Amino acid sequence: MNHAADGSTRRRLIWSLTLLLVTIGLLAAARRTYVLLNPPQGPPRFAAAAEIDAGFARHKALTLAHILPASLFLALLPLQFIRRIRARHIGWHRWPGRLLILLGIVVGVSALVMSYTMSIGGVNETAATTLFAILFLVFLGLGFWNIRNRRIAQHREWMIRTFGVALGIATTRPIVGAFFAAGKLSPHEFFGTAFWLGFTVTLLGAEVWIQYSRARWLADNDGIPE
Repeated sequence: MNHAADGSTRRRLIWSLTLLLVTIGLLAAARRTYVLLNPPQGPPRFAAAAEIDAGFARHKALTLAHILPASLFLALLPLQFIRRIRARHIGWHRWPGRLLILLGIVVGVSALVMSYTMSIGGVNETAATTLFAILFLVFLGLGFWNIRNRRIAQHREWMIRTFGVALGIATTRPIVGAFFAAGKLSPHEFFGTAFWLGFTVTLLGAEVWIQYSRARWLADNDGIPE
């Protein structure tokens, strides 16, 4: 009984953290969209943040082509992991799944383009965003390939990894905030480090959850790996 209760508590904690990160990501995207469409007037209150905003404003179309699909991707993907929806409304799981693949391709490709056209943190940031954009696309492709071949357990795990990379952009936000608060480094100096930390933390978190939940997932699905 205690073991089952502990497992339920862990799952609630994971869901709470996941939804918190999704919320952070959506709020960041909403804020970026608002600033792009309604540029602030007058002298900036925070020069470093204003410099970052100006960088995105110089590539408005590319930025919107990335953050709008990414917002929908973040909003829809958690629903794909809810067992009740898959069990009772398989059509709802499949059609948004196809949409998510298309959204993911747009998000990953636009992230790669942004890595080389509007990097704030220089080579360090470009290296981080390039690596994780490639991993995102690879994981997404493996998730799609596995479900097309009816390898359901493998599909689930690759999509969790995909989600882990996607959530990295949300984890990066409080890390960037901590660097700003410290006031020791400029955005050019710390942005790359923030991206490495943010994406690595959530990807490792996704992998830990996969290893922890694999046996339980197989048990809940009659022990069938495919």
